[in-house]
Amino acid sequence: MGDKCIVMGAAGRDFHDFLTFLRARPQLEVVCFTAEQIPFIDARTFPASLAGPHYPNGIPIEPEHELPRLIREHAVDHVFLSYSDLAHEDVMHKASIVQAAGASFALLGPKHTQLTSRLPVVSVTAARTGAGKSPLSQAIARRLADRGVRAAVLRHPMPYGDLAKQAVQRFATPEDLDRHECTIEEREEYEPYLELGLVVWAGVDYASILAAAEQEAELILWDGGNNDTSFVKADLSIVVLDALRPGHETRYYPGETNLRLADVLVLSKAGQASAEALAALRATCAATNPRARVVEAELEVHATPSGAIRGRRALVVEDGPTITHGGMPSGAGLLAATREGAAELVDPRPHAVGSIAAAYRDHPHIGPVLPALGYSAAQRAELEATIRHAAPDVVVDASPARLGRLISIDAPIVEVGYRFVQRSGADLFEEVDRVLGTSRA
Repeated sequence: MGDKCIVMGAAGRDFHDFLTFLRARPQLEVVCFTAEQIPFIDARTFPASLAGPHYPNGIPIEPEHELPRLIREHAVDHVFLSYSDLAHEDVMHKASIVQAAGASFALLGPKHTQLTSRLPVVSVTAARTGAGKSPLSQAIARRLADRGVRAAVLRHPMPYGDLAKQAVQRFATPEDLDRHECTIEEREEYEPYLELGLVVWAGVDYASILAAAEQEAELILWDGGNNDTSFVKADLSIVVLDALRPGHETRYYPGETNLRLADVLVLSKAGQASAEALAALRATCAATNPRARVVEAELEVHATPSGAIRGRRALVVEDGPTITHGGMPSGAGLLAATREGAAELVDPRPHAVGSIAAAYRDHPHIGPVLPALGYSAAQRAELEATIRHAAPDVVVDASPARLGRLISIDAPIVEVGYRFVQRSGADLFEEVDRVLGTSRA
């Protein structure tokens, strides 16, 4: 083999970049992956069954903080950054660490990593985690199902377990989630589709995933993760910008890439944003991607059962990635608890145990809410213990994972949901219809 390489990742794009670009180039020897952002995903091996003939022993996965040592010990030539939701400044800090250790720093682009489908492809991505892409993706999927269009939902990868077993994953029933031993984060993303009667595809090997999904569908719907770019070349690229975080759309990687690639830009949470924030977003859109159509939308928040929060001490559980590396102090759960008249918001931070307490230390921006972390059975037990110690009257669950199915607590659970509502601009559903090339009634 030739030049030695390391791929910096977080159990997702890193594997995709290897499979689409590096595996077929023996002149670039990948000595290891590094892992960050997600707990419990290092100290694994990328399996030989996926790595190919040049890697009979697989490829080790190491913690990212060991990067300088790994570069020196392996005499590494190139380091590829392959994960998302990083501030531009943080990207360059990582580049500086790599270069100070003697290696070159690289980013792979769509030309070398995007797959091409034989079917029409609609991608929904975002500028930041928590902008609202999943409710939009689900609204599009629901609309397609209502019109009799067989859509295959491809979800950004979250392979946190046995990578060989997770090469191609097909989720059609709740039992599939149990069979694949899905984490809370995975369930958050997959369950809403299953509740709509739709099939979700995910895993590690997206060329094989795409080929399998194409056998069952008329259209591919890419539901992105974090603020990553689509793994599949899109005929219609819809990118969601968070109107509550104006300026983030040009300050995070690769969210700005999405902004510049978009066919349609959706200004999400517009009803909660100030007129100044919306004006600033529109100015950014016009300056960076003037060809894109711009629409405004809202995420309507609803609580079930209605009235169960009013006058009670409520502990709010929010979507994990949005509240941790997504950088939001709170989310829709806190909004729902306030609107529904909670007598008191129970602060879970003093009651946190184990890795949940560590998450608060690692992400000091988090407000008086509990991120739905459950990447292992032990972490789910710590999440449950944190709630029990806090002893709320009611738990407001804004995690799409439906915590009542995963943990056992005494307090009743109120589930918070979201509904995408377009407020202005060209009808997004008509945009999707044009991609399909049909005018079905």
